[in-house]
Amino acid sequence: MTTPNPTLPTALIEHCRSQFPALARGHDGQEAIYLDGPAGTQVPQSVIDAISHYYSTCNANHGGLFATSRESDTLVAEAHRALADFVGGHDPDEIVFGANMTTITFAFSRALSQQWQAGDNIVVTQLDHDANVSTWALAARDRGVEVRYAQINPADCTLDVADLKSKIDQRTQLVAVGLASNSSGSINPVAEICQYARHYDALSFIDAVHYAPHRLIDVQEIGCDALACSTYKFFGPHIGVLWGKKPLLSELQPYKVEPAADNTPDKWMTGTQNFACLCGARAAVDYIANIGHKVADDGSLSRRTALQIAYHAIEDYENTLCQQLLAGLENIAASSGITIHGISANGDISNRVPTVSISHPTWTSAQLAQALGDYEIYTWHGNYYALQLTRALQLEPEGMLRLGLVHYNTAQEVERLLLTLSSILKGEPPA
Repeated sequence: MTTPNPTLPTALIEHCRSQFPALARGHDGQEAIYLDGPAGTQVPQSVIDAISHYYSTCNANHGGLFATSRESDTLVAEAHRALADFVGGHDPDEIVFGANMTTITFAFSRALSQQWQAGDNIVVTQLDHDANVSTWALAARDRGVEVRYAQINPADCTLDVADLKSKIDQRTQLVAVGLASNSSGSINPVAEICQYARHYDALSFIDAVHYAPHRLIDVQEIGCDALACSTYKFFGPHIGVLWGKKPLLSELQPYKVEPAADNTPDKWMTGTQNFACLCGARAAVDYIANIGHKVADDGSLSRRTALQIAYHAIEDYENTLCQQLLAGLENIAASSGITIHGISANGDISNRVPTVSISHPTWTSAQLAQALGDYEIYTWHGNYYALQLTRALQLEPEGMLRLGLVHYNTAQEVERLLLTLSSILKGEPPA
């Protein structure tokens, strides 16, 4: 197969946008611009239809000896296969679903920490979302285990990898690190980190939540022991996903009710799952894969191959948008005093995703978000649970304004944002 040129032509971008009903939203003749994707992307009609189809045709609980329950179980099994393809796993039984990434990680940390002993330590980072910090720190507290915090490089909000490595030793039980920062957009060299952790027989846990809408996840290439993400961050419903190596998931004993199954993954999926949204999760994966089919003009590709092609194209397109956003913000910064926290336009764009956070000496992040929201530009303010980062940058309690791009955004939207933000900071009405 010849790999197609990894681009998203204008016609394909418009095709993608046409699948998202929310993008038609507007007010007073002004179309909404969704830059709030890091907190949760919009969803295509195919995801909405998959959820509706489940409720319309086979709404039943798991394990029943009748038609709708069997049909429901079949659809759930398809969701496991889809998410295994999505992360590069080989076994659908290595996929665990739950309410969200935070809830799953708390459950996983509770089970894993039973193996820890006083005198052990774990390593987390200042760059991570708190779902990959407090989940482990609280478990460590309960077991009398030391928590070590890897520092950041404040100049560009990247992880200080040398500092992280210096904190790993023979008593390290776990290294928890994010694939990409949900605040600065910085991408971490997780394969290198996981390999280093293995030298000390430490397990590695990867938070891929923020990376998932932008780049292809490959658990084999990363070499981690477990990885978590959330489908509502990549065009799906509010569902969390955990991938773990089968022997590890089988060995650990999660907290569960006694009648629940003892096999993996069922023993990890406590209570009745949100079966309809699991169907939506599968549809979200297939939405991205269909981009790959269209780029390659080949509908016969395997799901994983189509995802690889799709993400090559998405990365190329998003890098262009990110470069435009960063260059525009740097022009505004020259006269307004805003600070861009993360890799700059002159830096290596390949080491960041198109999520950019800024701060201003007099405007709070909430004031900026409100002002942009008044012009139908939706952004996020505060620390967005990247609490260790905003503390390290001494930006608490106001935090930063976060501008998050995904592939359904356009150059025209970026230009409108830049013009509007510039006018707001100058105290002028936007043109």
